[in-house]
Formats: sequence, structure tokens, C-alpha cells
Amino acid sequence: MSKVESFLSTADEKAVVEAIGIAEKETSGEIRVHIEQSSSKVPFDRALEVFQELKMSETQLQNGVLIYLAIQTKSFVICGDKGINDVVEADFWDKTKDIMQAHFKNGDFKQGLIDGILRAGEQLKKYFPWQENDINELSNEISKG
Repeated sequence: MSKVESFLSTADEKAVVEAIGIAEKETSGEIRVHIEQSSSKVPFDRALEVFQELKMSETQLQNGVLIYLAIQTKSFVICGDKGINDVVEADFWDKTKDIMQAHFKNGDFKQGLIDGILRAGEQLKKYFPWQENDINELSNEISKG
């Protein structure tokens, strides 16, 4: 089993996916988590690449959020699309990252991801509330590379 496959237990992965569902319940926004072993690229550049690969830039209101983790290099990035980035406070993603990192330092990756997801969901709900015709545009499953 690869490190990516064993990074989260099955129960932890299920809890993270459930958190995505909860966070997206009252918003048109989309949240994805991507975990991979490593990348030779700068983490932010790789996260932007994954953002495109997962078609997150194709959401109607440009309100996708990606949480990208590279296990081997112990790096992670939160990428928001233009729609959400234009409305959240300038330091919102940095503060969210700090909250997540506090959990990660203690080895609690599940809770770090859940807290980051729910925090992003609060902002998405505030600025992009669910509308009658909204559909879940992207999978809630964790993608792995």
C-alpha cells in the first residue's frame, strides 16, 4: 500500500468526504481535497495544476476551493478560484492554513482537513448561498495522485 493510500484510514477518509458534503450543503461552492506522494514542482504551482486537472476552474461562479497535500515534502496549499478569492478577507486562506497546520503538526490530518473544509464552507455559504437550481458540480471524493 502506498503512502498516499495509507495517509488517511478508511474511516478518516469517509469523515473528510462527509465534511465536504456538510460544507457544500448550503452553497453552490465546490471543495476538493487532493493528496499525492510528492511533486518536483513548487507546491503552489502543482496545486494550481491539480486545480485545472480536476476541472475546478470550470465551476459556474468560480467558487471552487482545493486543499492540496504532498505527503513526502510535508507541504500543503489551499487554492481558491477567482470568485471566492475576490470576496474573502485577504488573509483568510493563511488563517485557515494556520488552523489546519496546528492539527497537522500533532499528526491529526483528519481533523486538520475537516477544520479547513468547514471553514472554507462557511465563507462559501456566506458569499455563494445555495440556490434552487444549484447542482453538485464536482465529486466530493478525495483525489489521489
